[in-house]
Amino acid sequence: MRRQAGQTLVELTVTLAVAATLATGAAASFGQLRRQARMTAATNALVHGAHVARQAALVRGTEIVLCRSRDGHQCVHAGDWSAGFIVFANDDADSPPRVDAGEAVLEAGVPFAGGLIGANRSFFVFRPPGRRSVNGTLWLCDDRGEAAARVVVVSYSGRPRAATAQESPTTVSCAA
Repeated sequence: MRRQAGQTLVELTVTLAVAATLATGAAASFGQLRRQARMTAATNALVHGAHVARQAALVRGTEIVLCRSRDGHQCVHAGDWSAGFIVFANDDADSPPRVDAGEAVLEAGVPFAGGLIGANRSFFVFRPPGRRSVNGTLWLCDDRGEAAARVVVVSYSGRPRAATAQESPTTVSCAA
């Protein structure tokens, strides 16, 4: 009688148990990676929006506003920034700013899914050279709390920079 080569039931069970353990660890790491990618994308969108606003103020020689928006067409002056934002040319310099007929919306940011964006300003005004812009800080939080929070700091010159919450000049609050 010839003996056939193969795996025993015990060997298969042990192999499946090891594979399941590795898959569980990989799934947890993948979830962490997805949260970090969402946080990075939202931070980069805000930094990009601030860069667009600063550049437009330099080129157009007029006030450009970065404000929170729910519909991508008009500023909202209450609540958090998680629903999105817009960058527009505030030609008539109204305050609080709103998009009037003939004022171009230059950029519209998408909502930050799974997180909260707070700020110490209702809106940011970027002005032409020689005039101070409105400075402030935006902070981005997810379910990991303040330890993983990111901030976008806008200086008086209108230059944005991204940083960790620990590097923030403002106290970051991730409470909803």
